[in-house]
Amino acid sequence: MRTIMKPAWALLAATTLFISCKQGETASEEAAVATSSASESTAMGNAANAADTAKKFSDNRKFIRTADFRFKVTDVAKSTSDIEKTTTRFGGLVTHSNLESVISHRDETQFSQDSTLVTTRYTVESNLTIRVPNAQLDTVVRTIAKEVDFLDARVIKADDVSLQLLSNQLTQNRNSTQQRRIEKAIDSKGKKLSQIIDAEEALAGKNENYDQAKLSNLALKDQIAFSTVTLKIYQPETTRKELVASVVTPRPNIGLQLIESIKTGWYILESVLAFVVQLWSLALLAFLGFLVYRKTLRKTKPAL
Repeated sequence: MRTIMKPAWALLAATTLFISCKQGETASEEAAVATSSASESTAMGNAANAADTAKKFSDNRKFIRTADFRFKVTDVAKSTSDIEKTTTRFGGLVTHSNLESVISHRDETQFSQDSTLVTTRYTVESNLTIRVPNAQLDTVVRTIAKEVDFLDARVIKADDVSLQLLSNQLTQNRNSTQQRRIEKAIDSKGKKLSQIIDAEEALAGKNENYDQAKLSNLALKDQIAFSTVTLKIYQPETTRKELVASVVTPRPNIGLQLIESIKTGWYILESVLAFVVQLWSLALLAFLGFLVYRKTLRKTKPAL
């Protein structure tokens, strides 16, 4: 009986062991499949997030638009006034306006004894810088084009600053996180004065970087919201002739001339006398020399 039972037990143990191995392999395969599925899901999620980020970035592209013009008009003063009114009407503002006459030649001719003919050739020019809402730029440009008599140049640009805005925003976020960490370290771990000073200096540097990135973004957003238009306008050269009075000095009468002549002669006499007085030393030397000469001459003269 015992001999028969041993093979039965051995068979049962082998069957149980085989079933356990199969179950282990099945569980391993299921775990591997689950891990692979999770990895694929994560990769697909990351790819989807990247695609969403790229789509959002593409949909939110920002441009700084500028325009430069140089053209001739019939009347610079009138065109300048019309452009300034157009700018105001469409919600913009004039940041610079300079109207002047540039003289190329000026000539004066004596027309009569008391008048002079002045001939002037000049060109009236105006330099304008205006800022208009970005949505109104095209309308403003079309309105300004009505003033053009001859177009020298027109340049319109659109600079994409989306990446710069994103870079500034990331810098702000990064510096903000570092600021909080440094502030927490100062409050909880700053024991020594030197450590606190170093941490405060590091915090000040992060604050400065944060502020610079914020100001840069604000400046970019302002340029995005308002486009800048630069205009140089001029009109044909103009010639202006003007008759102006000549400045004539009246001739004095004979009595005043005689009095002035007497005064002048007296002044000359005074000058001569003063000059002669200044030569008294020379006259004295000459007189002494003459006396010495006479004495010497008498001594050397032979007696008759």
